[in-house]
Amino acid sequence: MQAKNPILRGFHPDPSIIRVGVDYYIATSTFEWWPGIQINHSRDLVHWEICTYALQDAGLVNLQGIGPSQGIWAPCLTYDKGIFYLAYTVVNSFYCNMYDTRNYLITAENIMGPWSEPVPLHNMGFDPSLFHDTDGKKYMVSMVTDHRVPKKYAGRIVLQEYDPVRKTLVGEIREIYAASDIFLEGPHILKHDGWYYLVAADTGTGEGHGQSILRSRSIWGPYEMYKSPKCVRTREGEAWSIMTTRHSPEYPLQKAGHADFVETPDGQWYAVYLCSRALENRNPADAKKFPGVRRYPLGRETAIQKVHWTEDGWLEIDSESVLPDLVTEIAGAEAVRTKFQPRITDTAENNSAVQATPEQEAADTAENKPVEQASEPGAVDAAEKIPAAGKCPERETGITAEIYCEREDFDGADISPEFQSLRIPMTEEYVSLTARPGWLRMYGREGLASLFRQSLIARRRTEFVCSCSCKVEFEPQNFKQMAGLICMYDTENYMYLHISRDEDCGKCITLLRAENKVYTYPVEPVPLPEDVPVFLKAEIHYDRIQFYYAAGIEDYQKIGPEDDCSYMSDEACSQGWFTGSMLGICCQDLTGAGQYADFDFFIYSTEEKNV
Repeated sequence: MQAKNPILRGFHPDPSIIRVGVDYYIATSTFEWWPGIQINHSRDLVHWEICTYALQDAGLVNLQGIGPSQGIWAPCLTYDKGIFYLAYTVVNSFYCNMYDTRNYLITAENIMGPWSEPVPLHNMGFDPSLFHDTDGKKYMVSMVTDHRVPKKYAGRIVLQEYDPVRKTLVGEIREIYAASDIFLEGPHILKHDGWYYLVAADTGTGEGHGQSILRSRSIWGPYEMYKSPKCVRTREGEAWSIMTTRHSPEYPLQKAGHADFVETPDGQWYAVYLCSRALENRNPADAKKFPGVRRYPLGRETAIQKVHWTEDGWLEIDSESVLPDLVTEIAGAEAVRTKFQPRITDTAENNSAVQATPEQEAADTAENKPVEQASEPGAVDAAEKIPAAGKCPERETGITAEIYCEREDFDGADISPEFQSLRIPMTEEYVSLTARPGWLRMYGREGLASLFRQSLIARRRTEFVCSCSCKVEFEPQNFKQMAGLICMYDTENYMYLHISRDEDCGKCITLLRAENKVYTYPVEPVPLPEDVPVFLKAEIHYDRIQFYYAAGIEDYQKIGPEDDCSYMSDEACSQGWFTGSMLGICCQDLTGAGQYADFDFFIYSTEEKNV
């Protein structure tokens, strides 16, 4: 069976993978988007579906006031003896000299939660990862930031023991990697045949990104860097990457690195890693940040790669070079397209635990669990395959189609998990599915530049060619009340097709463009009739975007010129460069009155769906 890369398309960076019995889980970074830490589930490594978000309680994390691309970074998901562990960083300050990186650990008996109160870890840097050793000890490894000018080290990684009973780090913080040339981050430790392996991303998360691996007989080091004969180096001090695309700018998957590893029940090994797909568009040569660099509006995505152990005990990718596969063959996989439905031992209790299958009880394996603790290989029983379920066929995971369409009608008790909000949960104070059944009522709050209380939900843009549309009923009373369709990267970069009211033309529709805090209106306000529904639509073709609207009936007409939208990209935004383009709906009321808009549906369509 084949997995077409990326397997998690659009903004899904920093993947961390585990296997528990027959179930695989990937956790990814969510930054300023709420809820925090998306977790996807699969039983075949090909078809993936969101099963939950780990941080759904506003009491567990406060993201209000944090800047673009800050917030929740690089989660590490592990599993040991019936407990899920999730380490992550909350970044409060980044675009500065002294980073504020608070690291935490939460636990749960059920992947669906409830998750524990966060346990504070040290704040030496970001990318914390928990390792469970065969002797029962646990260790946290992380990179170290350096605010000094010049920095003393290009890259530095530290290790400290963690006491799960006392729920605290204990003992000395010890350095296990320091270098003046090769920068490492995203570290994980795994154990195989008596060796400790330090696997880490190298060279930063841009086009020079790669994946390195080191090993030692002692967890405390010293660690030896693997120098693969396949490695290509063009300068002294360049990383010995076992996987990278830095020397192949024409390759469809760029930025490959930040990998995590998992073993299947039959002893096969795979890496999940971040990558990105580039446009031909580049930043201006005189740009203050990343001059001349290509643009990546889809953000950093998650891909999968087959790997193997060499005869002398190193991990290498299954490739004749260091380039990852565009299509990865998954050995022995059967298509298992599922709606995630955890088995509940007692449905009367809200905090029920998952009832483990026999395979799960026998297998206590995670990507950085010692192989000595791995399960016996076993096949998936057909009876264990969960049938697909869901309220509409478009949502079934893994649909093979040239045209993919997902429609949210706001008819259920919850909004699709594809949608996230900015920094805060969308409670009844902001959005309601019950105020007008079959519609989403959104109460206007703060403006689009706010880092605190916006009324906005959005989903990831997953393909270069796509479209989104919605139907909205909104009767603004003045120009400070707005509602509509938004295509955005962050609070400083977006295009917003919205309804408002103008002193001269009354109720109207207009288009606001923001590019790194430069605000323009590409079109004059167009009058709209009162008390009729309005349809809004955006069509995106690579770097070009065209907006449409219709009043009363769905008979679309263009509004505004076809415009460049490539600036909503990792490399083009002044502050945020770690997320990706999002498409959604929002409502503002800058008067404070809370004027609401009702949305009947939101449709997202692409020309391509992962198969």
